[in-house]
Amino acid sequence: MDTAKSAIPNQPPAPVSLGEALRYWLKLGFISFGGPTGQIAIMHQDLVERKRWISEKRFLHALNYCMVLPGPEAQQLATYIGWMMHRTWGGVISGGLFVLPSLFILIALTWIYLAFGNVPLVSGLFYGIKPAVTAIVLFAAYRIGSRALKNAALWAISFAAFVAIFAFNVPFPYIVLGAGIIGYVGGRVAPNKFMTGDHGAAQKRYGAALIDDDTPTPAHALFRWAHFAFVLAIFLAIWTAALGTLVALFGWDSALAQMGWFFTKAALLTFGGAYAVLPYVYQGAVEHYQWLTATQMIDGLALGETTPGPLIMVVAFVGFVGAWTKAAFGPEALALAGCTGAGVATFFTFLPSFLFILLGGPLVESTHGNLQFTAPLTGITAAVVGVILNLAVFFAWHVFWPEGFSGRFEWFSLLVGLAAIIALWRYKSGMIPVILGCGASGLVYRLIPG
Repeated sequence: MDTAKSAIPNQPPAPVSLGEALRYWLKLGFISFGGPTGQIAIMHQDLVERKRWISEKRFLHALNYCMVLPGPEAQQLATYIGWMMHRTWGGVISGGLFVLPSLFILIALTWIYLAFGNVPLVSGLFYGIKPAVTAIVLFAAYRIGSRALKNAALWAISFAAFVAIFAFNVPFPYIVLGAGIIGYVGGRVAPNKFMTGDHGAAQKRYGAALIDDDTPTPAHALFRWAHFAFVLAIFLAIWTAALGTLVALFGWDSALAQMGWFFTKAALLTFGGAYAVLPYVYQGAVEHYQWLTATQMIDGLALGETTPGPLIMVVAFVGFVGAWTKAAFGPEALALAGCTGAGVATFFTFLPSFLFILLGGPLVESTHGNLQFTAPLTGITAAVVGVILNLAVFFAWHVFWPEGFSGRFEWFSLLVGLAAIIALWRYKSGMIPVILGCGASGLVYRLIPG
């Protein structure tokens, strides 16, 4: 008798109330460290293996859909599962609580950073953290590239994307569009060059689940054109009302209204995760709008790496600093302006993610078929590797040559960056221990006399 098989429960767990689900999603919002890979792993262990709220096949089917969407796939996956279990409010709660703890933590940390950033203790920590962030971005390019660049065609797309953004400063949206077109054409001409791996290749059974392989699609998840049009109209109304309110109160050219418009565009371009959209955020927030400096952008990424939630939550830092810098509410209310800016950036960044799930989820549930976006996504992912590499070069330039190439070279920062790369690549250290260790070394170095 196979004891392993006999230990698999044959009966699904008891139904989960909305209150019980809410408590889990809130807890997840505080422990969701480790980027999308870590966050998805946490949800898989909790919801598939331990709680058995959803089977592995349905979990991976939802993940496949979230992977082809712009936006943070882990947050969208949480939204999808919450929506499947408890309708629209379940999705809003699960997706919202995935983000809110990180938002409040980042608001507090950003205020400390702006109010006390020149204090030796804080400046010393960030002196060591900056090269660690450079190493993390470089490691992200390596990690994504090792999975995505499987042949010469994809290497060529990645190289072309790097040259386009580095040498010619081509806007990120055009790179995404071009790579998607190349992937679409390539998928028809040479499909074997643009095939992606199957998330469902290693499906396992952990026992009967509430949403099991053969569980019928709930009534609220069935596709209906009337419902599709209704959901789309509601989201367009919410977006129009939110942006219209900012324009009416502060004017179209105000920092807050421009943030609403800019982060809406950013939300639709985040194919490949947060590291992919960071160059676009940099181009807009640093170069075009001048909401913050290049150095502040690096510091913001460091804060984003050390807090739970999606890495794209760095937009809250950008919004806070931008509204503070532009004194959106006047010089006497900088903190209030910063909090509002962080809220505006977060709202307009994540609103499309809820739309994609609540609008597209019924389509996915009604077909359970293979999504036909893999070839364009493969091309975009290849381009993303080149874009992320450009981001690493950009960070290295500002960290190692803070005064420009004609100024001093930061040898200590180079040593810290190399140590971070070795820790990440050779010893598989987590990002948070690496950041904290590098920050401590920077603090000690700055506090040493002479």
